Amino acid sequence: MTKSKKQWYASWFDTPYYHILYKDRDYSEGQVFMDNLTNYLNIPEGGKILDLACGKGRHSVYLNKLGYNLTGVDLSEQSIAHAKQFENETLKFNVHDMSKPYPDTFDAVFNLFTSFGYFEDENCNLETIKSIKEELNENGFGVIDFMNVNYILENLVEENVKTVEGIDFNQKRRLKDGYIVKDIHFEVDGEDYEFQERVRAFTLEDFETLFEKAGVYLLDVFGDYKLRKYYSKTSERLIMIFK
Repeated sequence: MTKSKKQWYASWFDTPYYHILYKDRDYSEGQVFMDNLTNYLNIPEGGKILDLACGKGRHSVYLNKLGYNLTGVDLSEQSIAHAKQFENETLKFNVHDMSKPYPDTFDAVFNLFTSFGYFEDENCNLETIKSIKEELNENGFGVIDFMNVNYILENLVEENVKTVEGIDFNQKRRLKDGYIVKDIHFEVDGEDYEFQERVRAFTLEDFETLFEKAGVYLLDVFGDYKLRKYYSKTSERLIMIFK
């Protein structure tokens, strides 16, 4: 792979191979989560939602079909270019860096499916939460849906091979310097590719520190997409509601 000055997420997410590797994600589970979350937050009909790091826009499209006014933003130009085919009067997509405030306010700002903690610059994580605070209207709620690091590390599969569309993705995972790191190696048409995913291993306590610094208030914590209670050792997700 040609070395790039881009951050890992800016290059990897823009490749077709990222979407091939993760094509079998359970989107029905994600839709159940959207239903539960919007009901819990009691977002008004026609309410405005900002979907931070929306990828190709699948969940923005679903939320829009539920009757909400959606803005989806992502750093990946390729993903946003794909998502724009779904735009309508109440569904818009834009390229945007989530560590900077979006120039509008919303009833809810969603950051879903572990789309946080990618930044090399630690300060960008704090700036993202500060930006979410600015993006919320008077009655708005912020939501960060993150992996439960304690559960992940307890159940970490250090190495495996996943074959999708005839491509053998060799994956190695480890904890290094406070990040959960996944090295991905594969070959296509005789050419070798290597990518790496690095996500900060934030615990609930780490988020609480960031929230305090950003001046936001943690209201609720859930441990799965059915919004059941969070348990630090056994919950698969860490879902935080704040304002």
